[in-house]
Amino acid sequence: MTAERFLHSIDGISTFAGKAAAWLILGLMGLVCAEVFKRYMLNMPTAWIFDASNMLYGTLFMLCGAYTLAQNGHVRGDFLYSSMKPRTQASLDLVLYIVFFLPGIAALVYAGWDYAGDSWRIREHSNVTANGPPVYHFKAMIPLAGALLLLQGIAEIARAAICLKTGVWPSRLKDVSEIDVVEEQLALSEHVDEETRRNAIAHAQDIEEAARQRGMGGETHK
Repeated sequence: MTAERFLHSIDGISTFAGKAAAWLILGLMGLVCAEVFKRYMLNMPTAWIFDASNMLYGTLFMLCGAYTLAQNGHVRGDFLYSSMKPRTQASLDLVLYIVFFLPGIAALVYAGWDYAGDSWRIREHSNVTANGPPVYHFKAMIPLAGALLLLQGIAEIARAAICLKTGVWPSRLKDVSEIDVVEEQLALSEHVDEETRRNAIAHAQDIEEAARQRGMGGETHK
C-alpha cells in the first residue's frame, strides 16, 4: 500500500463517519419544528425533545470532528503559519500533534470509554428533565469520536512526515465544496458567456484556496 493510498483510506473513514452523522441534521430539524409547533400552536411542550435535540446535535458535532480534520477545516490562528514554507509548516504540525494532540485525544478515548461504560452499566437516563430519555448510547459517542480523531491524527502526522521529506504536502481526499456549487450554478446559467464563466470559476477557486491558507498539494477524486 502506497503512502497516498494509506492516507486516503483514513480520510475515507473519517469522511464516511462525518457524512453519515450529517443525516442527523434532518432528525434535529424535525424535532425542533415539532417542538415549536406543539409549544406555540398547541400549547403542549414536550420535555424530552430538549434532551433528544441535545443528543442529536452532540453526536453530530463529535462524529464530524475527524471529517473536518481530514478536510483541513478546523479553525487555526494561522497569520504566521500561512506564510511559512511547507517544511516549516510540517515541522510545526509534527511537534504540535505529538506533544498536544495525541496525548489529549488518547486521554479523551480512555476517559470516555470508562465514562460511557459506567453509563451503560446503570442504563443512565437524563436528569435534565423529568423522566428524561436514556443517554448511555449518546455517551458511547465520546470514545468513538475520540478514536476517529486519533486515527485521523495519525494520518496528519504521516502527512507532516512526508512533507518534511518531500517539501510538498500530500494530497487529500477531495470532497464536495462550495466551489462545486458555484460551478454548477454557472454551468446552468443562460446569461453568462463561456469566457465570463471560466473567469468567475477561476476567481472563486482563488478565493477558496486563499481561505484555506495552506498548501496541501493536489487533490484526488474519489
